[in-house]
Amino acid sequence: MDRPRRGGEPADSEHARISSLLEDSAEDLYENAPCGYLSTLPDGRIAKINRTLLDWLGYRREDLVGRRSFADLLTVGGRLYHETHFAPLLRMQGEIGGIALELRAADGTRLPVMVTSTVKTGHDGEPQLIRTTVFDARDRRAYEQELLRARREAEQARAETDLERRRLHQLVATLQRTLLPPALPVVPGLDVAAHYHIASIDQVGGDFYDLFPLPGGRWGFFLGDVCGKGAGAATATSLIRYTLRAAAQYDTDPRDVLSTLNAAVHAQYHGDGPRFCTVIYGVLERRGDGFTATLASGGHPAALLIGGDGSARYQYSPDGMLVGIMDDAPFTATTIALRPGDTLVLYTDGLTEAQIIAGGDSGDASEGRYGDQALLDFAASLAPTTAAEFVAAAIELLAGFGDGLDDDTAILALSVPSGQAAGAVR
Repeated sequence: MDRPRRGGEPADSEHARISSLLEDSAEDLYENAPCGYLSTLPDGRIAKINRTLLDWLGYRREDLVGRRSFADLLTVGGRLYHETHFAPLLRMQGEIGGIALELRAADGTRLPVMVTSTVKTGHDGEPQLIRTTVFDARDRRAYEQELLRARREAEQARAETDLERRRLHQLVATLQRTLLPPALPVVPGLDVAAHYHIASIDQVGGDFYDLFPLPGGRWGFFLGDVCGKGAGAATATSLIRYTLRAAAQYDTDPRDVLSTLNAAVHAQYHGDGPRFCTVIYGVLERRGDGFTATLASGGHPAALLIGGDGSARYQYSPDGMLVGIMDDAPFTATTIALRPGDTLVLYTDGLTEAQIIAGGDSGDASEGRYGDQALLDFAASLAPTTAAEFVAAAIELLAGFGDGLDDDTAILALSVPSGQAAGAVR
């Protein structure tokens, strides 16, 4: 006897109703699934197709079932791929999935799809049907195309950025070269060498140096550092170099030369965009088998004097003010003798303010600023030396700082040879 259910309805009747609903639901799910379904015979003819795929393609069922094959629904390129790849792989493997194809609708439009197919075999192992699921890939194709477009735009922007960066680097390098002498002149009885380390290829630095002849067989030289970087620093550097060269032709005293420079810089930059610099200016005169060097400093780090006797010391010029800070800055001068074997080194503070990275190549396991004492010890370790030897060793030292060297560095070295020919250009 049937058990009563909900108001006396027999259990068997309820089961029958549910079974009927499930049968209807299964057919409805097949016909109106969110994806396309079709079954094809081994010869390729379409045996069954659901309403979803028919609506996508705009065909009637009778137009396709028993009349057309799955390959007939593909574009020309899709049919070629189906014949050469899709169908052979399906026969070998019995299934294939995730294949991107394009179907051609009744009105000629293209429908991008993702296709998965499986082979149904009989008891004898022979194929009976090929069941294919078709997913609408229009959104995915649009997304892929958007990604490709974005990638092309990014690559184009990157190429344009790289081109602009190369142009900027070329401009910076060209401008930097105009602020330095193209080559150091030959000074009879003296060896000379120089080096300029650029910390950033994106910005022009403000370090500068020069060596040039003066009336009466004398030679002028200078090395300095303009505050800041970029175009403003480059403009100030150009003004300073040419002012120093011009003043040196008329003023024999290095103090007067710095006073002239100070007046020019202060007049040009004392307003809303003040600029100043540090500089050492010197005059060389031949004395017997050596030279005298008269130095005046405008707030610049002291020069290094590395003796032929193996000594090393700083050569200070006291009371030197920063150039351009005040209208009437005082400057003093000092005169030193350069004997055979002696080397005079001028440098900018990018060297002494370099940061030592622990475990780096700078020869120090501790961290912190390189500093004046470390530079003096470095010079003493090379003594006696020559201009070329010191600059070569300094280049290796600078390379050892790695990322710790974040400021431009200029070095100018002058040495009196010990009994050998002198005057080679470095």
